[in-house]
Amino acid sequence: MRKNLLMGNIERIDLVCEVNNTDHHTLQNSVDRLIVRRGQPFTITLHLRPGTHFQNGDNINFIAQTGPMPSVVAQTKAKFSLSRFISRSSWSATAETSDSTVSLTVCSHPNAPIGVYKLILDQGERIGLGEFVLLFNPWCKQDSVYLASEAEMEEYVLSQDGLIYRGIPKRITVLPWTFGQFEPGILDICLQILDESPNYISDAALDCSERRNPVYVTRVLSAMINSLDDKGVLVGNWSDDHEDGVKPTVWKDSCSILQQWSNDGCRAVRYGQCWVFAAVACTVSRALGIPCRVVTNYGSARDSNGDLVMERFYNEFDENIANDSIWNFHVWVENWMTRPDLALGYEGWQASDPTPQRRSEGVFCCGPAPVRAIKEGELTFKYDIPFVYAEVNADVVEYIKLRDGRVFKMGGSTTEVGKSISTKAVGRDEREDITHNYKYPEGSEEERRVYEKANHHNKLAQAGEEPGFHIKIKVTPDMQIGSDFDVYAELKNNTMVTKSCRVMFYAQAVSYNGKLGETCGLGEFTEMNLAPTEGSKVTLRLEYAEYSKAINQDRMIKLVALLIDAETRDFYRAKKTIILDGPEIIVNILGVPKVGQNLVADLALQNPLPEPLENCVFTIHGANLTDGKPITHEVGTVGPKEFVTAKVQFTPKLPGQRKILIDFASDKLHNVETYENLVIYE
Repeated sequence: MRKNLLMGNIERIDLVCEVNNTDHHTLQNSVDRLIVRRGQPFTITLHLRPGTHFQNGDNINFIAQTGPMPSVVAQTKAKFSLSRFISRSSWSATAETSDSTVSLTVCSHPNAPIGVYKLILDQGERIGLGEFVLLFNPWCKQDSVYLASEAEMEEYVLSQDGLIYRGIPKRITVLPWTFGQFEPGILDICLQILDESPNYISDAALDCSERRNPVYVTRVLSAMINSLDDKGVLVGNWSDDHEDGVKPTVWKDSCSILQQWSNDGCRAVRYGQCWVFAAVACTVSRALGIPCRVVTNYGSARDSNGDLVMERFYNEFDENIANDSIWNFHVWVENWMTRPDLALGYEGWQASDPTPQRRSEGVFCCGPAPVRAIKEGELTFKYDIPFVYAEVNADVVEYIKLRDGRVFKMGGSTTEVGKSISTKAVGRDEREDITHNYKYPEGSEEERRVYEKANHHNKLAQAGEEPGFHIKIKVTPDMQIGSDFDVYAELKNNTMVTKSCRVMFYAQAVSYNGKLGETCGLGEFTEMNLAPTEGSKVTLRLEYAEYSKAINQDRMIKLVALLIDAETRDFYRAKKTIILDGPEIIVNILGVPKVGQNLVADLALQNPLPEPLENCVFTIHGANLTDGKPITHEVGTVGPKEFVTAKVQFTPKLPGQRKILIDFASDKLHNVETYENLVIYE
């Protein structure tokens, strides 16, 4: 029998990167490096020396291996031979010959570990055919991250930009973000994150084997995006002191953070808050092939003792003196995958939170938690469902503790937590409300059933409105930073007798995570008498000269009105968080939107403040528009109420629909951003 001896007879190996990467939806990564997805065939071409004989036979064998200790048992090493047909359920290969070339088609196992692989030809002697990167494959039905919708794959895997929602439910604000998962070098950094994890350092062989499972990879990423316990990417900072780093509100893209982490020897980047942690996790997930989206929960509870009830104690100045807290909003991610470790029906979106809040199995991570399990109150399922359940569905009981030690119950709520849960809609720059995925309608029979299952022993009785006082806060629609304006506390006596009362109304700066700042508006205790069914109003004037010294870059102010029945000593409280409007950036894109042709972002903004802005800077950023990094344009000082303009040039690199992000920052005004959609032509 004549043997097929290719050793020494291969003149050149062509990995056909451009064709393969196009077929595998990785062309945006690279045209000169083979990056493929598991469970899908790819082709390489062997150019043989003249006169070399090749015939399909059993002695053509291959090895594909990944990790520092490849093992067939651990599935980090696969041995396979040429066959007549490609198998979609195991490693396999076929060959076709033409003149002096051999076209090899190789297909990986749809459950193979992701990572950097070596492909080896084995005929007794071994020759390396090349390296390739293997990723999860949402286009493969056998892959555990398979998505049936092409539009969803475009949004949750391929899209390099998106929108993150912040603010409050009645004033949801939009932060455009560049994920940039296909920017040069980002995939290598994402793989580096896996290699720097404690799991890899303690047992590299086991870690590489477990990388076949998106549940495992997602959990590792949840731990590694934050820097507690490990050499993770980001340091969290919820104070107003960012002198030794970057304010979380400055970040507008993930690539800058990931590149800084990698270039600084895996030293954690300072600083991030929840939306930054989530955005970076989304970038890494999409880069590795796991469908991912960023999710915002308004009224997000942080349950410190795991009882699924938020017991909040306040002093007379509305300072929370308990450990439980409710953030105005909190941001995490959802990843799409099957859950073979759980019962059927809990596949699909899984909540994962990289913001370090509590330990899970000894590590600062959270998830993946099946969103359906959260909705159904299945608290025993993996991972961290009680914590996420409390974030979206905890009951609230509130008390006031006076200086003399007496405690009064002020009421509670079953609806304050978990509102307007939001994510970017598929294919549109619009918000999609996904609250129904996490919880049944408030007060419905299904919600009651879930509460019982989740052992909400402190559930507040659902009842009609009690007779007595009612107090609520009203605001005006025009509340732009730099202006003075009024807010109102409206009172109503719903009893049949005249009531005497005292009212205190004040304003206090607050951060998005609920941390209170300085008082910026304070009214003295007002005494009044209200006849039956009579109403009244207390006015509080908020002046820029006062609130400008208290607010931070979030531009949030918390309003609190406290009402005391003089006869019964009952306490009633109303509160509202407002966000001051920022100025609008006026954008006009000049030029022909074609690859390689310069475009100009013509920008204008009016200073809304009654004082100058110093160190003013416009920044633009966009995937395949600004060469992978932000472009800044300093404009110096802008006088009170004056307009500032700038022209910033950029050059598109690739055709398609793109998003250019524009940000304005200064010494007194931050978080001013907008975006423009562009269609770039060849």
